[in-house]
Amino acid sequence: MDLFWIFLIIIFIQPYIHRRLLESRRLKLILELQKQRESRVITLIHRQEAMSFLGFPVFRYIDINDSEQIIKAIRTTPEDVPIDLILHTPGGLVLAALQIAYALTRHKARVTVFVPFYAMSGGTFLALAADEIVMGHHAVLGPVDPQIGEYPAVSILKVPEQKDKNKIADRTLIMADVARKALTQIQAQVSCLLRHSIPKDRVRKLTEDLTSGRWTHDYPISYEEARKLGLSVNPDLPQKMFDLLELYPQPVRREPSVEYFPWEKKALKEMGI
Repeated sequence: MDLFWIFLIIIFIQPYIHRRLLESRRLKLILELQKQRESRVITLIHRQEAMSFLGFPVFRYIDINDSEQIIKAIRTTPEDVPIDLILHTPGGLVLAALQIAYALTRHKARVTVFVPFYAMSGGTFLALAADEIVMGHHAVLGPVDPQIGEYPAVSILKVPEQKDKNKIADRTLIMADVARKALTQIQAQVSCLLRHSIPKDRVRKLTEDLTSGRWTHDYPISYEEARKLGLSVNPDLPQKMFDLLELYPQPVRREPSVEYFPWEKKALKEMGI
């Protein structure tokens, strides 16, 4: 019975110990990056698949709590110290994203945003606030066109243009009015963020590209396309950024969805291949 209780205690405390070890390794790597780059490293990482409650996934987005914490980190960073923000997020609240973005633009030293894999929607807002965006070769950004409920604002605006207003429901007309305001507001915010990092003559065109509904909201903007659009992007993302992302909790699956053999000759030889 004593062995049974010891075994039970170990089962209960093992996840806690594992989590603490991961936190310790993350902090150590962040400190290494800070020393190497002589900057303040801040992370905003939302692992969509890593959390669950009673078997149901818990989705994470940029929220007010994130904005409060990041703004605090920016505020406590000396004005002459550069900031490196590591992003991995699907987006989130426009209010929270814009609060962080404007805090970044007000920081006097250089601000660099690193995107190992993706920074969509509100995450792209934060990238636009940087002096430079460093993307992995397969990383993507996304459009920042406003969404009204489940529909894109630009799509709602097309309804009154293509249909007799007397045959449109009042709710749709109200949504179209809100959509028009949302689009105007977002375009103004994006233009304001872009003015500090790209030439003024390119701001209007880039704002139009990112907000006009040219693409669906989940359209992936690759490094090559971001460069063609006129964004200040760099593909030389340090390996340690990828290493850091691996230290965030991964889902526990009964069967792995991805498998592959190691490619190192020594490892293959040990396996008898």
